[in-house]
Amino acid sequence: MNSDQTPKLPDSNVRYWTHLAEIWHRGAAWILGPVLVGLMAIGLALGSDGMSVINSHLNQLHRFAPLIFMPLGFALLAYLGHRFVPGSQGSGIPQTIAATDADVHTDVGYLLSWRIAIGKTLLTLGGIGLGASIGREGPTIQIGASVMHSFFRRGPFQSVESRRILILAGGAAGIAAAFNTPLAGVMFAIEELSKKHVFNANSSTLVTIIVSGLISLSLLGSYTYFGTTASSLEWNGSLSAILLCGTVGGAAGGLFSRLLILLTFHRRLKVLMNRRRLLFAAVCGLVVAVLGVCSHGLIFGSGYEPTRLSLQSSVSLPWYFGVAKLFATLASSVSGIAGGIFAPSLSIGAGLGDNIAALLPNMADHSAIVLLVMTAYLAGVTRAPVTSFIIAMEMTNNHQMLLPLMAASVVASRISKFISPIPLYHKLSENFLDYPQNTTVRRKETNRGHLTRVPVEKEGEKYSSKIKYQPEGELDRIRHQ
Repeated sequence: MNSDQTPKLPDSNVRYWTHLAEIWHRGAAWILGPVLVGLMAIGLALGSDGMSVINSHLNQLHRFAPLIFMPLGFALLAYLGHRFVPGSQGSGIPQTIAATDADVHTDVGYLLSWRIAIGKTLLTLGGIGLGASIGREGPTIQIGASVMHSFFRRGPFQSVESRRILILAGGAAGIAAAFNTPLAGVMFAIEELSKKHVFNANSSTLVTIIVSGLISLSLLGSYTYFGTTASSLEWNGSLSAILLCGTVGGAAGGLFSRLLILLTFHRRLKVLMNRRRLLFAAVCGLVVAVLGVCSHGLIFGSGYEPTRLSLQSSVSLPWYFGVAKLFATLASSVSGIAGGIFAPSLSIGAGLGDNIAALLPNMADHSAIVLLVMTAYLAGVTRAPVTSFIIAMEMTNNHQMLLPLMAASVVASRISKFISPIPLYHKLSENFLDYPQNTTVRRKETNRGHLTRVPVEKEGEKYSSKIKYQPEGELDRIRHQ
């Protein structure tokens, strides 16, 4: 035998080691992955609680202190996100949807990666510490999807379908761990993350959700997100209340979606955001600070505490809380900092529900009205009615309200569609469908061609670029264009 020839292993040994490697990669993805998702969700939850305490201390320094540190803080977070973690802006759900819809040859590392997961965590905690009207639930979805996506291209996870399964499992596990609502995680993956694809609730996806949920349960205990409420409605005698709450919540949620889409995609405003990014973020921070000072700090943060008090103790909120919280969330969402809108949406719904209960005190129980409008507003924003009423039911441990919550969320979703025809998250995902120009792309040699960056024409101009698979014969033509 020639010295330069490498001895070949028998076919049986090759098959054995290949099979062993496949088992290892599958086990790492479906066992280690969910554990990491659960741990990161817990870390973000505990960190958010700590940063909320820090924010309360900052607000106690002086009544007008937020007018100074919030604009500066918003500008700093926008700079750090754009400079070091591009793709981390906003909720994280649009990025997850864009990565799910991408083809197998598109590099989505700028949307889902360990860099995104860690950076998103730190930037979200910074926003909560400042008092921005944001939540941790949307970021947890992108973090979970990033963790699970890290197993793509390893072992058996080579196809576009396997990548979608990993992303969907990670996103569903993230929402389940964030709200401590496993069933809502599955429904969110079906309703929101996989609208364009057939969702297969296979055992691997369920294992991911179950394991991450068990990690959260074992470390944080069995808790309800907004406490518990025993409120109930008689279906026959409360139809008017259900229809009214569904209509008001859906209309407000649709209005929020319409405004956020308008501000995000307005051509002149978009140019201003790109050219004066830090100034725009500072102005948004100032808007939130002014609203917070005028409301004595009530609208700062996710709004968890006032919502819990209104829902669980029937404490009346100030009449302006819901509207002020809506505009604070809108300003935080368009500023370019990281942060979700799930928890603020529930708080907005609680404020609007408190208004209805105050105007019509004899219509139904106060807590029941608040819970109905919370669910309806969330359904109006997300256009995911099943996820909305399941989240509301699981996070308050109130199964008696299942049918009223279901009806209100369906009504709200239809009303919202009339006001804002395009679903919010899927419209926002269009911002992340094109590969950013300022990101370095490495060409990868394959036996059939290359992965290369090519220009994409939009409205007659070079808009950005996408990663597209190009056959070997097409590369020379592209280079010489």
